[in-house]
Amino acid sequence: MSKRKKAKISRGIQYALLVIIAAVIAITADWPTLIDTFGRVDVAVAMFPDVISKALKNTVVFTALGFVLGLAIAIVLALMRLSSVGVYRWIAFIYIEFFRGLPALVVFLVMGFGLPVAFPGFLLPQLVTIMIALALVGSAYMAETIRAGIQAVPKGQVEAARSLGMSSSRAMFTIVLPQAMRIILPPLTNELILLTKDSSLAFLLGSSVDGRELAALARAEIVNTANLTPFIVVALCYLVITIPLSYLSRVLERKYGSAEAGVK
Repeated sequence: MSKRKKAKISRGIQYALLVIIAAVIAITADWPTLIDTFGRVDVAVAMFPDVISKALKNTVVFTALGFVLGLAIAIVLALMRLSSVGVYRWIAFIYIEFFRGLPALVVFLVMGFGLPVAFPGFLLPQLVTIMIALALVGSAYMAETIRAGIQAVPKGQVEAARSLGMSSSRAMFTIVLPQAMRIILPPLTNELILLTKDSSLAFLLGSSVDGRELAALARAEIVNTANLTPFIVVALCYLVITIPLSYLSRVLERKYGSAEAGVK
């Protein structure tokens, strides 16, 4: 039997296997109960427009602010990791390893409940607490991505800038960092997707009705309706955010062809 025919038979078997699995799932699933539990149209409709005008908007705002603050911290950490001063390198190393090793859940709980206990009377607004928690979670990963991007820029670029009389800091901010940011745009986009999903942990901190993001709204609706349809609605909302970002990441990967640089 020729290799071409073997490959054709192999593909046929794989397609048949997928059809069998789909048929078994379709036949054995309890569709009426499934739809009544997760697909109640009246429950889904009742969530609008708040799910868009409040929850989705809050999720985007929390994520965007956390990402911007995290990126600023990550740039500083990346430069510290590349510093010739050993103390700076160790401080950045400890920070990165510490927050990369912690679950995002722990960071949110410490920010929301640990700090007020440690510093009585010191209570940050909820928006600031969520923004800092997301920044702490994301900055550790972004720092390593940025460091890898900086190291990917040819040293000749720096040497040429220094030969023109630029200081090392000016060469870094005007020559190296702009090129590094272009290289690491795809992995940074992936980090933005991860932060979008991590923002769902904000519901642990509690919030007013107007301050609820998607996960908090889903939890409140589930309690009110005793139905799990809100989970499906907010899941679709998260996909509305993350799918375009995933597409953007793939476009950037194709454009710059360097997605592997600095991927955590």
